[in-house]
Amino acid sequence: MQHPPIVLEGYRNLHYEIREIVDFGHALQRMGRPITWENIGDPVAAGEKVEPWIKEIVADLVANDEKSFAYCPSRGVLATREFLAAKANERPGGTKVGPDDILFLNGIADGVDKIYDLMKKDARVLMPSPSYPTHTSNEGKRGDYPHLQFRLDPATGWLPDLEEIENKVRYNPQVVAIALVNPDNPTGAVYPRKTLEGIVAIARKYGLFVICDEIYCNIVFNGVEKVHLSQVLGDDVPGLALRGLSKNEYCGVLVKSKMMEVCSTTLPQMALPRIYGDPRWPAHKARRAKMFEARANQVYEYFRTVPGVIARPVHGAFYYAVTFEDGVLRPGQSLPIADPAVRAFVEKSNEGVAPDKRFVQYMMASEGVCVTPLTGFHTDLNGFRITLLNPDDAERARTLERIGDSIRRYIGA
Repeated sequence: MQHPPIVLEGYRNLHYEIREIVDFGHALQRMGRPITWENIGDPVAAGEKVEPWIKEIVADLVANDEKSFAYCPSRGVLATREFLAAKANERPGGTKVGPDDILFLNGIADGVDKIYDLMKKDARVLMPSPSYPTHTSNEGKRGDYPHLQFRLDPATGWLPDLEEIENKVRYNPQVVAIALVNPDNPTGAVYPRKTLEGIVAIARKYGLFVICDEIYCNIVFNGVEKVHLSQVLGDDVPGLALRGLSKNEYCGVLVKSKMMEVCSTTLPQMALPRIYGDPRWPAHKARRAKMFEARANQVYEYFRTVPGVIARPVHGAFYYAVTFEDGVLRPGQSLPIADPAVRAFVEKSNEGVAPDKRFVQYMMASEGVCVTPLTGFHTDLNGFRITLLNPDDAERARTLERIGDSIRRYIGA
């Protein structure tokens, strides 16, 4: 008896190169090749220490407040939502936020999954290229459509062209929303106020809503202004920030979806007001932003001297994207790999892959450095993304040299 297919048609759009490249790296490790991991943005795994005073707040709640072990309301702890709404309303301009405009989910990935899964099958979301794959994959799996994207241009500091965005909206009437990550992953760009206001104006003109992933909003540096979605929305354009919500019918669907769950994130929700309200919090944010500013500038100053690649200053998050100049990646390029078994494995693995992924695979096998191919972020630009998380400045400098040397040898091959 033949059963009907049960797998979602859009499964082929589920790609997450940031972790998929790890499988390749683990295979190399099993063959004896040590790997320096520069692909996943996990500060703690990279060696950053959690501030002792933050640990003390969490430990105190665990030890002295039994409610931290209990379930919480579907929307989230009311006191925390009231605190966060008040903090949001301290920002100048924009729409005001109330506690019922805030909905806690089980992490950003859970929020992204719900946002796209609860839309109609034929509704489309316009998003950047390069784009964080959790967004593009979840949007693509729903209707099994090709990704609908606007270009982030390295030549302009990874900023979009508002005319392109409007044309994509005008000629694709199935678009219901525009999505962005600000500060951006993978590029490290920060959207200027004028650009955000332009995107909101397009949304207003065509009756769309705006989705803005602001997970890196506390890491903005090199003198740029930090602008939140709520500051540019106004009261006539609905928006979803992956920290807060403006009211509309779709938000009600998200709340109903959450009511199907038992919320288990009580402890971090209870900790947020005490952490964000602590007098040490502003200095902590400023210190981390300054730390990542120094690292980002170090990476820029290095790669701007490497032939064959395009590097630009960045202004936020803890990532840096490098693109290859057109034509420098060609078939037949390689790097020396001493172990014949490893070389055979690489040659078999890179059949049919994108040119930048081919370079990354050779560099991992030859030099032992893992970065993420830029094409893994749903873009036709060839390049790679590294993180700015290694706390050892000297080791980071050596890693940059290893990558740069690999580039020089590979494109000269």
